[in-house]
Amino acid sequence: MTPDEALARIRRYDGRLKAFVRVFEPPLMGEDADGPTFAVKDLFDVAGVPTGGGAVVPLDPAPIRHARAVERLLQAGWSAVGKTHTVELAYGGWGTNRAVGAPWNPWDARVHRAPGGSSSGSAVAVAAGLCDGALGSDTGGSVRIPAAICGVVGLKPGRGLVSLRGVHPLAPALDTVGTLARDVATAARMLADISGPDDASATRAPFDAEAALRFPARGLSVAAIPLDELGEIDPEVARLYIAALDRLKQAGVVVQMVSPAKSLEQSFGPNGMLMAGEGWRIWGERIEQHGSVMDPWIVRRFEAGRELTDEHLAEAHARRARDQMAFHAWLADFHGLVSPTCPIPAPPLAQVDETTSPLSRLTRAANYLDLPGISVPCGLTAEGLPVGLQILGQPRDESTVVALGAAFEKVSGWNGRGPDLSGFEA
Repeated sequence: MTPDEALARIRRYDGRLKAFVRVFEPPLMGEDADGPTFAVKDLFDVAGVPTGGGAVVPLDPAPIRHARAVERLLQAGWSAVGKTHTVELAYGGWGTNRAVGAPWNPWDARVHRAPGGSSSGSAVAVAAGLCDGALGSDTGGSVRIPAAICGVVGLKPGRGLVSLRGVHPLAPALDTVGTLARDVATAARMLADISGPDDASATRAPFDAEAALRFPARGLSVAAIPLDELGEIDPEVARLYIAALDRLKQAGVVVQMVSPAKSLEQSFGPNGMLMAGEGWRIWGERIEQHGSVMDPWIVRRFEAGRELTDEHLAEAHARRARDQMAFHAWLADFHGLVSPTCPIPAPPLAQVDETTSPLSRLTRAANYLDLPGISVPCGLTAEGLPVGLQILGQPRDESTVVALGAAFEKVSGWNGRGPDLSGFEA
C-alpha cells in the first residue's frame, strides 16, 4: 500500500487499536516513493525520534542515526509510517504494558485481548492492514508469539543474519531481529532487505528470499511433536495443529511424529535465566533509577537476574553450547521441526496471569538453540481467534523454513484472512 493509504487506515482504526506510539506524518520515505510501507517496533532507533522502549522515560530521547535494519529497508524502497508499541524493555510475552498501555488484539472488538509480546504493536498493525510489514525483535518468541495470536506471519532468523545495531538489547546472547507481514513472501523479502554483514553483529551473507520462495517443499521431511508431548494445550489449538499437519502432508511434506531429543519446554528455564542475567546487567542501573514508573512485573523479571553471578552465567552459556550441539545433531535427520506456536489463543487482558508465561513455552527453544523459525496462521478457533503453526529449521537454514512456511500457506486455507475492523472505526 502507499504511505498515504497506510496513514488513512491508521487514522481510521488506530484510535482504538493503539498499535502505534508515534505516527510519522509525513512518512519517512524510502528511496522508492511507490514502495511498500513498514512500522518500527519502538525498541529500534529512528534518527531524531525518541526510542521509548515501552517506557515512560525514553531509552534514547534523540537517536542520531537509524537502526541498521531501518536504514536498509529505507534503502530498499520501503517507507516507514510510525513506531509501534512494545512490552517495556521487550521483556514479556503477553503484550501487556502497565507503563504506557497495551494495544488491542484486532480479532475481538468487544473484549480487550492480549496482543502477544513483546512486538505487540507491530503484529497488531500488520494484522489490521495499517502497513505492509513491520520490524520486531525476538529474544524468546517476541516476533512469533504476537504473529501467532494476531493471525499474521512472524519470521525469526538465526543469529548473525541481521544487524542488531540500533536495537536496544534485552539479552545479547539471544536477541534477533525479525519481520512480520500478512504473508510469507512479504516477510521473507523484508528479511532479505535487512540481512547481510555489517561492522558489528551481522556476519552472514544476505538472505536470498526469491530462491527460498521458489524452492520446492515436496519431499522435505519434518518432525512433528506429538500432542501428548506438548504439555497442556488448548483443545482448539490441538485441533488446528493436527489439521495443519494433514495439510502439510497434502503439500507433499513428509511429516513424522517424533519425540525430540530435548523437548522445547526444556529450553524455557535456561533461556529465561540468560534473559534475566544479561538483562539485569544491561538495565539494572536504569531499573534502580526509574523502577517507580516502570511496569512492576517487568521490574520483577529483571530483578530475578540480580542474584545471578558471573559464574552462574558462564555455566549457563557452557550448558547452552552443549545443548545446542546435542539438539543440532538430532535435528540433522530432518529439514524442520513443527509444533503449535503458542499453546493457547489470545486471552482477555484482564485474565492474564503475569506470574506465568505460557505463550513462550514453545518458542523460547528457537532462541536458546539458535534456530530459525516462522509462525504461519493455521486457522481460527470456534471463538474466531487465530492460531499459529511454528516451523523451526536447522541452524542458519532460513531458506528451508521459508520454503516450508510458503508451502503450508498455499494449502492452509488462510488466504490472507484478516479481522473484521468495523468495531474499531473512529
